[in-house]
Amino acid sequence: MRRAASQGEPALYLPDFCSPGATLAIVLIVELTALILTLARQSVLVDFWTDLVRTSLFLLWIGLASAGLLCVLRTRLERMAAAPASAAVMGLCCAVVVAVSLAVAYLGRTRMVIDSGGAELFPHDAGRFALRNAWIGLIISGLALRYFYVSHHWRRSIELRAAARVHALQARIRPHFLFNSMNTIAALTRSNPARAEQAVQDLADLFRASLSDKRDTITLAEELEVARTYQRMEQLRLGGRLAVEWQTATLPPQALVPGLMIQPLLENAIYHGIEPRAEGGTVTVTGEVNGDLITIVVRNPLDPAPGLREGNRLALANIRERLSLMYGERALMKSGRFDAEYIVTLRFPLIERPAAALAQSA
Repeated sequence: MRRAASQGEPALYLPDFCSPGATLAIVLIVELTALILTLARQSVLVDFWTDLVRTSLFLLWIGLASAGLLCVLRTRLERMAAAPASAAVMGLCCAVVVAVSLAVAYLGRTRMVIDSGGAELFPHDAGRFALRNAWIGLIISGLALRYFYVSHHWRRSIELRAAARVHALQARIRPHFLFNSMNTIAALTRSNPARAEQAVQDLADLFRASLSDKRDTITLAEELEVARTYQRMEQLRLGGRLAVEWQTATLPPQALVPGLMIQPLLENAIYHGIEPRAEGGTVTVTGEVNGDLITIVVRNPLDPAPGLREGNRLALANIRERLSLMYGERALMKSGRFDAEYIVTLRFPLIERPAAALAQSA
């Protein structure tokens, strides 16, 4: 186990600087900083655009070089506790600032620059220039690390809260569903022993999947199988009053989704839409893929009598939060009453399990 993990600190709270998104963010931040510095020190001796170009180039070298080092050394930094890793990152950034500053200062002394008349654009005192930039680099890197640290813990707190809601959702599933299922199985043991045995196996499979803490994500095929297992258990209790229409053949089976996503929606649809109706009804689960987006819609009829059963907000809030954590702003969840139906719509990006992971799991 990593030393950082044993101390309860995050192994590494920095973003992944190897990703294209982080590189783009660095370029944008560098250019914005260069613009601010150029505006702040506007001089009559140096043209604004010339000053902006040289400042941008200088900061780009520092920013991209620092990001490259952090990308290469990420594995080593992950083995360190938070405090030593922060000190190491600040030291690396400071070293890059000093190295680039000295390189720029000595570049201004080369014959090529002097002959071109551009020596005035470069610093004359290399040591003072590097020392000043080193202090600035330490301050900026310290502020950046503090921001990354707070941002990491904020996101971690959201993840822990979502995990707590999953456990609360699991705890809610256990009592009423377990009691109803056991009563149904007890009634079947004499009239239909074979079906009772199958029901026991379905119940075990369902709870093994729904109460597992081993994986945060599962494939869509596994999630649909959990939901169908739940349907079979409820079918034993409700009989012909319950019908579920599955229109999910076009969904990619290896797409990754948060666990306990469809099954709670099916549970809500049955509990709020089918049980209160003496004649029962049909729950419809449809799914389609448009480009790189998956859309899943669960709809159920509503009792014409006014009022809904309480208690369906926990599952909806939990699913919404976990979709947001996994997919970010590209995930969407809408729910509400439309005429005589209650409809829940999920939309999220298509992310499939890599082939290597499939071969390993097989």
